[in-house]
Amino acid sequence: MARRGIPEVNAGSMADIAFLLLIFFLVTTTIETNSGINRKLPPKQEEEPEEVIIKQKNIFTVVVNKDGRLLVEEELMDIKDLRAAAVAFLDNGGGEGEKGNRCDYCKGARDPESSDHPNKAIISLQNDRETKYETYIAVTNELVAAYNELRDREAMRIFNTKFTAMDAEYQAGKTSQERKDILKPKIERIQEMYPQKLSEAEPRKNN
Repeated sequence: MARRGIPEVNAGSMADIAFLLLIFFLVTTTIETNSGINRKLPPKQEEEPEEVIIKQKNIFTVVVNKDGRLLVEEELMDIKDLRAAAVAFLDNGGGEGEKGNRCDYCKGARDPESSDHPNKAIISLQNDRETKYETYIAVTNELVAAYNELRDREAMRIFNTKFTAMDAEYQAGKTSQERKDILKPKIERIQEMYPQKLSEAEPRKNN
């Protein structure tokens, strides 16, 4: 009696199927990436920059120690109050006299001891070398949010739409070039009203 052969499975096409599945997952899978903090480096200057004298009242100092405590303008402050304090500083509009020194759109207290104009106001952030990264990000977010709050206010007043919405649309990959050409001058106008001058000082060494 003849022995019956064991049926074989045709695996010749398995490699093709596996390759197709690999392509499918590569195309359809979304990979999360950490975009980091949005910062633009200043352009390279061929000549030595002229020395600029900055008044102390136009500098808003924020110091973060290794324990996550904030020292704002040499006073302890909770992080939940940081944004409002930064807004008050940026929007103070305390400059008087010549036209270029006066902010006609500022709605702040116009305290002569605080910032003269948004284009002169600088926020200086300094961290300890042992400051936690989460704290650094939280503080930076609050400071950037202060700029966006003021920019949104002016964009709503002038263009009846928020600055953050216009900027998000401009940055979106699906936005047409024609639409970007419309958004760009609007975004630049608001940025000129409240330029983001956020300076990060060299981290301090913990003693």
